[in-house]
Amino acid sequence: MKRSIPLALAGLLAALPAHAGDVAVRVVDAAGKPVADAVVTIHPAAGVRGPIHFPWPTTMVQKNIAFNPGTLIVPVGATVSFPNEDKVRHHVYSFSKPARFELKLFGKDQSRSYTFRTAGAVALGCNIHDTMSGFIKVVDTPFANKTDANGTTRLTGVGAGNATITVWHPRMRGKDNEVSFPIAVPAQGDLAKRIQIVLR
Repeated sequence: MKRSIPLALAGLLAALPAHAGDVAVRVVDAAGKPVADAVVTIHPAAGVRGPIHFPWPTTMVQKNIAFNPGTLIVPVGATVSFPNEDKVRHHVYSFSKPARFELKLFGKDQSRSYTFRTAGAVALGCNIHDTMSGFIKVVDTPFANKTDANGTTRLTGVGAGNATITVWHPRMRGKDNEVSFPIAVPAQGDLAKRIQIVLR
């Protein structure tokens, strides 16, 4: 049975500071505790134009037998590099529908790369180290960011009008580990949302 949106989240107005053209978001769990590293995206009903760029590098480093960052947001078409800073070799792979690939054994100070051409969530593993787990969220909108340790993020320059906001987290209950609902960005003033999600 498909869960209704009210059971999966609560999109509530919150007293979060925002600047002109911003949508400020705070993501919390069922107990009201902040959720870090949730990916928040907004798709304006009017669509988006031009190439998509983010201020962070399209790099997923293997360091201390872990993927760094644990979750990376990249635009569709981005080529991600996977430099190895560990003293041991890694074998990066994904069986996710948006990107199935293998980057076979490579050692310290070596790097491999892969181009992500389909939007969606890509789960990463290492064929040598079973404890390694990471995620790449491939997006087709410039309005995307991760929540910080306080569960907050800010998406700037969205513009007035109807839009769809989506929250994704690897431990979220629900189809594809995400949930979406409509929002209306006002012509004057900014929008702040408190979004409650249910985690596994």
